[in-house]
Amino acid sequence: MNKVINSLLFTMNSMNNIGIVIGHRINKIAMKTIRTIFVAFSAALLLIASCKSTNRTQKGAVIGGAGGAVVGGAIGKAAGNTALGAIIGAAVGGTTGAIIGHKMDKQAEEIKKEVPAAKVERVGEGIVVEFASNVLFDLNSYAITKEADNNLHELIIILNKYPDTNIEIQGHTDSTGTAEYNQTLSEKRANAVAVHLTTVHHIANTRVTTKGFGESAPKYSNSTEEGRAENRRVDFLITANKKMKADAKKEAGQ
Repeated sequence: MNKVINSLLFTMNSMNNIGIVIGHRINKIAMKTIRTIFVAFSAALLLIASCKSTNRTQKGAVIGGAGGAVVGGAIGKAAGNTALGAIIGAAVGGTTGAIIGHKMDKQAEEIKKEVPAAKVERVGEGIVVEFASNVLFDLNSYAITKEADNNLHELIIILNKYPDTNIEIQGHTDSTGTAEYNQTLSEKRANAVAVHLTTVHHIANTRVTTKGFGESAPKYSNSTEEGRAENRRVDFLITANKKMKADAKKEAGQ
């Protein structure tokens, strides 16, 4: 009986040792993966924090190497900022990204100067231009107002001045009303702006895409009237197209 017990104990101990070895190897793999993700997220988050020691052009160099579309999408979702996520996801990074960032710096400054009705933010290798919906539409409407053309006019001049960019138009709403209604309204508003740009102002169709997010991506608090008003918005995401990326890569000597 003692021999049987000892044999069982030996077998159990051996299995336990094997389990420890396997567990140790799995932990090493898991930790390596976690470290990789952590480094990517840390780089992007440091960039988002806009440290004083890092200028906007340098952000373009850093963020592309921080995890691309995966990190961009995750950060955008976590931050409730779909524009941020999309731009991070489209980043190139490195010296090429720095060159693109420099070009975007110049364009962003022009937009800030000429389009006072919009909020303008430089993010990574792109630009976010935010219009409150009441600047472009009447309440619960997706028909662009006559006043909207005046607000968009100067922006469109600048968009035409820099043809080597892509423009994603995002529609957003507050949380008032049903989710279905808000989703449809946001899509129709994004599409209405896109049609206005391409048909009235002849911006190339190939440059423009649209997305509607409804109430799913609030950038501001929906608990106050002021926050809800700010969430009713249309964002223009301006990023480098293939030609700008290729030109920047060539300029960087890559």
